[in-house]
Amino acid sequence: MTIKTDMTVRPEVKGFFDPATSTISYVVKDPNSDACAIVDSVMDIDYAAGRITYGHADAMIGYVKERGLKLEWLIETHVHADHLSAAPYIQKALGGKLGIGRNITVVQDTFGKIFNEGTEFQRDGSQFDRLFDDGDTYKVGTMTCVAMHTPGHTPACMTHVMGDAAFVGDTLFMPDGGSARADFPGGDAGQLYDSIQKVLALPDDMRLFMCHDYGPNGRDIRWETTVGEEKAHNIHVGGGKAREDFIKFRTARDAQLDMPKLIIPSLQVNMRAGSLPEPDETGKRFLKVPVNGL
Repeated sequence: MTIKTDMTVRPEVKGFFDPATSTISYVVKDPNSDACAIVDSVMDIDYAAGRITYGHADAMIGYVKERGLKLEWLIETHVHADHLSAAPYIQKALGGKLGIGRNITVVQDTFGKIFNEGTEFQRDGSQFDRLFDDGDTYKVGTMTCVAMHTPGHTPACMTHVMGDAAFVGDTLFMPDGGSARADFPGGDAGQLYDSIQKVLALPDDMRLFMCHDYGPNGRDIRWETTVGEEKAHNIHVGGGKAREDFIKFRTARDAQLDMPKLIIPSLQVNMRAGSLPEPDETGKRFLKVPVNGL
């Protein structure tokens, strides 16, 4: 499928870096109105203490209010395994609709079983306002945005194209960072390679915005590149690397990686669209730890 986008539309993109999780969240403003979207927000957690706070989200809320912007969409590129979404908290403060890829239902079914969720946990994606299919469009002000299904890291991964900017989630990292892992339940290295090729088929001067950056080799944190730069220089897929070689490399590399530190709370919260599990009869909320479950 060929993604059609108006490369003359250049949204204003403000990145917010969270050093605790190396996540970048974005406020994306329509250049022709006060409408905006927020992509991949972060809720703060002190996991050892079981304490939730909202400093990162409050900074984004403050930015939107100070600029007099109207939040129309909260976009999750996928169900994150390394940070918790603050979407409901931001939505309560600013409004807007919450969207994710339709295959959230696959993720909910998989991890609903892993975390032994009861029948009260809905696995139909109803926690979200919109479930995107490949090629679906939506509006941020006057700007037409396109959701592109890019699975491999997870089944529900989507790249969101807004004018000359694309938000790739964990599908790609900066050229010197390579690509995301594909060994989580539902992940697939071959699918990831194919999804990366879909992203690299976008115009060479398309701006690409990463969900994470870890400053390889001690460089400063960066989160913006282009399709052309990725095609030429990405250390995992650049220069036309063959699919079979990528799969072999990705599979071997993933086998050496530890699980993300926040995977257990992140999945339980993010498969609920950023909401915490329901409280028990005393009003307390709990997160589960599946022993030998991941």
